[in-house]
Amino acid sequence: MEQYKQEFIDFMVESKVLKFGDFTLKSGRKSPFFMNAGGYVTGSQLRKLGEYYAKAIYEKFGLDFDVLFGPAYKGIPLSVATAIALSELYGKEVRYCSNRKEIKDHGDVGILLGSKLKDGDRVVMIEDVTTSGKSIEETYPIIAAQAKVEVVGLVVSLNRMEKGKTELSALEEVGATYHIDTTAIVTMEEVTQYLYQRPCGGEILIDDAMKASIDAYYEQYGAKVSQ
Repeated sequence: MEQYKQEFIDFMVESKVLKFGDFTLKSGRKSPFFMNAGGYVTGSQLRKLGEYYAKAIYEKFGLDFDVLFGPAYKGIPLSVATAIALSELYGKEVRYCSNRKEIKDHGDVGILLGSKLKDGDRVVMIEDVTTSGKSIEETYPIIAAQAKVEVVGLVVSLNRMEKGKTELSALEEVGATYHIDTTAIVTMEEVTQYLYQRPCGGEILIDDAMKASIDAYYEQYGAKVSQ
C-alpha cells in the first residue's frame, strides 16, 4: 500500500472522521464503521486533506484536466483545498467550480460558484464518499448544461465497497452510468488491512471482534465487484 494511503488512514482516525462501533446509516443498514468528512474543520486538516486528494487524482488521472467540480455543499471546501494542493505539489493550476443549491439571480448570477465552465474543459468531480450516487445524479446534468465539457472522472476519499442499487458498489455504478473513471484515496478493504491489530492513536481499533463484524457486514452488503 502506498505511503500516502497509510498516512491518510491514520489521518482519518486522528481527525475522528472514521469511527468504529455500532452505527445506523441513512440507508437503514447497521454498520460497524462510519465516515463523516464534516469532521475536517481546521486549516491544517483541510490542507492535508487537499494533499491526499491531489495525490490520488495525480495517480489516477494525471494532470491533464482544467476544473475540479465539487457538488454542494461538502464538495465546495474539497474542491478548493485540492486545487490549492495541486498547485503546491505539482505546479498545476486548475480552476474550482461548485453548484449552488439555489440559482442566484443578482450579482454573481447563476447556479455555479467559482469558475464558469467553458466548452472543451476537462473536469474531475470530487466528493467525500459515494453511498448512493444521488449527488452525482443531481449535479452531472448541471455540469452538462453549462458547456460542452468532458468529465474525466470522479474521486472520493473512501470507497465503502458495498452494494449500491445493484450488486456493484455505488462508486462503480456511477462510473458505469456516466462512462467515467472513478477512484478513491483508499478503499475500506485497505483500511481494514492496515488497521487490523495495528495500534492507532494508542489503541487497536480493529481487533478480532471488530474484524469479524466488518466481515459479517460485507458478507451481507459487500459489492460483488469492487475497486
